[in-house]
Amino acid sequence: MPTRYTVVCDDDLARDIEEIAREYDLTEEEVLRQLIDVGLDKLETEAA
Repeated sequence: MPTRYTVVCDDDLARDIEEIAREYDLTEEEVLRQLIDVGLDKLETEAA
């Protein structure tokens, strides 16, 4: 079963996320999901 998380962002970060979402025609939720995936992949790569 999926787990839901709540992310609290300051205004500057929220604007950046909204801008990326508009630029790529995505929802803010999808932008956050992709950013988390990329960050986790980077951590795994650096740990190897």
